[in-house]
Amino acid sequence: MKVTEHLKNATNTLFSFEILPPVKGTSIQSIYQGIDPLMEFNPPFINVTYHREEYVFKERENGLLEKITIRKRPGTVGICSAIMNKYHVDTVPHIICGGFSKEDTENALMDLNFLGIDNVLLLRGDAVKTEPGFRPHKDGHAHASDLIQQVVQLNHGHYLDEEMENPVPTDFCIGVAGYPEKHVEAPNLGTDLKYLKHKVDLGAEYIITQMFFDNEKFCDFVKACRAAGINVPILPGLKPITAKSQLTVLPRYFNIDLPEDLVTAVEACKTSADVKQVGIEWTIQQCKELVEFGVPCLHFYTMSKSEATAAVARAIF
Repeated sequence: MKVTEHLKNATNTLFSFEILPPVKGTSIQSIYQGIDPLMEFNPPFINVTYHREEYVFKERENGLLEKITIRKRPGTVGICSAIMNKYHVDTVPHIICGGFSKEDTENALMDLNFLGIDNVLLLRGDAVKTEPGFRPHKDGHAHASDLIQQVVQLNHGHYLDEEMENPVPTDFCIGVAGYPEKHVEAPNLGTDLKYLKHKVDLGAEYIITQMFFDNEKFCDFVKACRAAGINVPILPGLKPITAKSQLTVLPRYFNIDLPEDLVTAVEACKTSADVKQVGIEWTIQQCKELVEFGVPCLHFYTMSKSEATAAVARAIF
């Protein structure tokens, strides 16, 4: 079933979450261990991220450096299929621009279609860590909006090979990302909303936001979206703080602000357990307010660790 169908059919706020593929060489059991404790909350769908290639430089015998491509977290498509088979729940694979040609993208989408996976979250993706900025594949897409157009074309039966006879259209439900505190590369929130509306106009059917810790910013974002003519469902992205280091790591990597009250409470903690409890209690309060605000679903970024998310879910669902 499509994400939009789950949202439409729901009588109460839904629970969903996102996991990371395991590091290359790790058993899929590590995925199941992170999912099992969360299944009691009946998630209608589970998101699986995609991590693009990384590069390392190794010195050769002649003293020159050789650039070698590695993939530390492969397996998104296979993991989605395994989750559907084991838990009988829909999955939402992330599809990114970086590292893919248009043909690579089409082939991945065909694989998903054959597996009965009809949801995708379409993202531009991040830059490779060793590069100063995002660089698209020479035969690929530079923007998520371009990726949306390719999926929409497939949904209409238009493949890259225009000479195909009687091509069968796909039927993907398309989700995209939203940023309550704006995308790091956007000059301002207004410009960011303009690009988001363009994605919706192209065919995006729902939005999942970047994590945030101040509900007022999310509510203002939703109101701004509605005022801009963006009327698709908007799912809030949430993550409980679980370590003091996240006070600096999360703002740096995700371009978000942390409320002073939350930072003060975490800094006052004496133990790791205390930090986790503060993070859980803060997220529980966020969830209660968001349910009251009328969000269709609470979406959690678990980083494949379920303990804190499960604690929040027990208090809400």
